[in-house]
Amino acid sequence: MRAPRTILLRPGADLTGFRDAARRLAAEGVPPEAVTWSLESAPSLFGSEAAPQADRPLSLPRAVAALIPQVVPHRDPERYGLLYALIWRALHGERHLMEVASDPLVHRLNLMAKAIGRDLHKMHAFLRFRRTTDDGDERYVAWFEPDHHILEAAAPFFVRRFAGMRWTILTPEGRAVWDGDALTYGPPGSRGDVPEGDGFEAGWQTYYETTFNPARVNPKAMRAEMPKKYWRNMPETASIPALLRGAAERTAQMIEREPTVPARREPARAVAAMADQDPKNLDELNAIIRRTEPLVPGATQAVLGEGPPGASVAFVGEQPGDQEDLKGRPFVGPAGQLLSRAMEEAGIDRGGSYLTNAVKHFKFTLRGKRRIHEKPTAGEVSHYRWWLDRELEFVAPKLVVALGATAVLALTGKAIPITRARGPFRFDRHETRFQGFITVHPSYLLRLPDEAKEEAYAAFVADLKRIATLGAELSA
Repeated sequence: MRAPRTILLRPGADLTGFRDAARRLAAEGVPPEAVTWSLESAPSLFGSEAAPQADRPLSLPRAVAALIPQVVPHRDPERYGLLYALIWRALHGERHLMEVASDPLVHRLNLMAKAIGRDLHKMHAFLRFRRTTDDGDERYVAWFEPDHHILEAAAPFFVRRFAGMRWTILTPEGRAVWDGDALTYGPPGSRGDVPEGDGFEAGWQTYYETTFNPARVNPKAMRAEMPKKYWRNMPETASIPALLRGAAERTAQMIEREPTVPARREPARAVAAMADQDPKNLDELNAIIRRTEPLVPGATQAVLGEGPPGASVAFVGEQPGDQEDLKGRPFVGPAGQLLSRAMEEAGIDRGGSYLTNAVKHFKFTLRGKRRIHEKPTAGEVSHYRWWLDRELEFVAPKLVVALGATAVLALTGKAIPITRARGPFRFDRHETRFQGFITVHPSYLLRLPDEAKEEAYAAFVADLKRIATLGAELSA
């Protein structure tokens, strides 16, 4: 009879420890009934061994391998034993076990995975950061009490969503810390470590109150989607009792109030006003652009096109970024520096080319002290389109290059996928007719994961080489 084995794992969700142990135990032929899974905080009476390092990975069905990380964060103390039993059966003749939803083991593990999915959704939706200062530096802190051990599974979501912030998420079991470069984990915290509120929170509460629709109140559905255990960490919930009490009266007032036609912005009128200015050359057009207020307030200045009139190739981007707004020049930030490097590799003289943007003012969201780029809407692109048309008319390039989807929208009036139209293209909208070329915006390359950047950059340089050749042919 095989001696029982006790495997020691760290508390919480020890995915690495479990995988290593499961691989070694399966390789040694140790059945599930001969294994006891123990945590550091709950030592076994029979002694235990640390999770052994595995020599090689297991060849598991895809569905089984995908289920393991979904179940490991569960609080059920039997989770590791259940998962190893699933692995054992999959390796011993039941490779299609996950397709049998009625099997008691599969059914139980699927329920556990769904519980983890719900807990992750709640954390993503209901966690609220509060602003604080750390030695004069801005930082954001949040408190959350998950039902399961999901901190390490949930934290990467907040890295992607708030990459420009320095933040800490505290839970009763541990903390996740993002310093702008690296994500680390540390000891638990307490609710008292989080500030009581900040100015942004007060603004968010006001926004919630003004957008609350009393005619669609359904307290039962509200509690089902947003359980009361999360309310104390969410600023808007402080307003809910009063909003519910006044819902009937506010609904009656809405019914009695005469309907009104909402005020509409008229882009056509703004474009007509631009046309009335009737600049005679590029300098006059730029003077008009300089003294015109941005459509969306906040920009430091208009960022004009740069390059010689008559340039054979004109590059059209989306809108100025943070550095462009501060310096008043196009393509001088990180994306612009990448473009300059790629142009040099492709044999294109940046100084002899014309560079501009579809939108002339920087649009951003303020996040702490940082101005985070915000994509212009189709209406904003339409508002600036007349300026771009006249600008290209005065420059008169032989080839117009659209860098990214916003530039394509400005030049064609249509939303055209870059992947479908990438390459030579004829820009033929109303009076604007140019031989063109569509490629990605250099900022797209900066957002790619490291493993994909090299290939995408090489494709971008290849596009620029084709642009150089086409521009030379059209100028000949």
